[in-house]
Amino acid sequence: MGGVTSSMASKLAFFPPNPPSYKLVTDGLTSLLLLSPFPHRENVEILKLPTRRGTEIVAIYVRHPMATSTLLYSHGNAADLGQMYELFIELSIHLKVNLMGYDYSGYGQSSGKPSEQNTYADIEAAYKCLEESYGAKQEDIILYGQSVGSGPTLDLAARLPNLRAVVLHSPILSGLRVMYSVKRSYWFDIYKNVDKIPLVKCPVLIIHGTSDEVVDCSHGRQLWELCKEKYEPLWLKGGKHCNLELFPEYIRHLKKFVSSVERSPSRRHSSRRSTDHFENSSSRRSTDQQFEQPRRSCDVVFVPVESCSRKSTDRREKPRKSTDSRHEKLKSQFSHPSEKLEKMKMTFDQMERSRRSVDCFEKSRKSVDHQMERARKSVDMEWIRSG
Repeated sequence: MGGVTSSMASKLAFFPPNPPSYKLVTDGLTSLLLLSPFPHRENVEILKLPTRRGTEIVAIYVRHPMATSTLLYSHGNAADLGQMYELFIELSIHLKVNLMGYDYSGYGQSSGKPSEQNTYADIEAAYKCLEESYGAKQEDIILYGQSVGSGPTLDLAARLPNLRAVVLHSPILSGLRVMYSVKRSYWFDIYKNVDKIPLVKCPVLIIHGTSDEVVDCSHGRQLWELCKEKYEPLWLKGGKHCNLELFPEYIRHLKKFVSSVERSPSRRHSSRRSTDHFENSSSRRSTDQQFEQPRRSCDVVFVPVESCSRKSTDRREKPRKSTDSRHEKLKSQFSHPSEKLEKMKMTFDQMERSRRSVDCFEKSRKSVDHQMERARKSVDMEWIRSG
């Protein structure tokens, strides 16, 4: 019965674009994988990644020359990499981050069939690639989950204690809660984000449209209330499920968030735990359930470069300015020989005073020793005077 339930849920809950919006081709000269019909870019790599569940997923890696963070993006339900390609390029440019996006099993040109458990294996494969192939550290990675993508995003975030941050874009409380106003979690529910988000230890930004007709804004608000480390949420007035990228506030708020977490001290990263292997929780059951009503394919809208303000967008430079200012301050303190000599003179004077104080104390002790025959009260008084 459980297998039948899982199979039906997979068919009803996932909507991969059919046919896929792109094709994979291999360049005859370089043997590089290319995403057709998009032209090859020097800073973009197309990859095939094996997962622990035996599927092979397609991923895209966008490199930024000034990046200090890497965004791992889990896209929405009715999209694939072809629809997300331009948005990934724009986000990398505007946020000055490296970015990896991937297609779930059964989406685009990824093999296998879509299911809750497969999406967990998919994001793990993408994360492992970032660590092993690109040298990304856990504390430099920001997980970004859109709609259904909030499921694998929070599942992974709950198991990684040293992440830099998490972004949830039109997230769901759980699959069942999209259709019904239930107050508890049932065994057959999928993507139980409501139970996992309290386990996330890094800053969480939630973005949701107030007029979302697919996933009500109340999902985002309840998840924000349950966050352990809240960041100022973005409730886009009039925003729907598939158009939030069109709002100017969207990119501005994202930039502010990325700048903020990049400036934050790495207090939670001092004792980084190994994340080379992932826990296979025995309590997690493969019981996919219907959670979204059939709806039209949400064509992803893109953020045009010229539509976003270029003023004061990169706050990531502030830490370097702060460091430079401290360096200049130290440099100025010791730049003049006269000042340096004066500081050395003060130091020697302090040492001389300390030496004299010690000598004086030793003399007083000798005076006391020579007057042992006196009464104790008299000796004490004499010692106080001589000291």
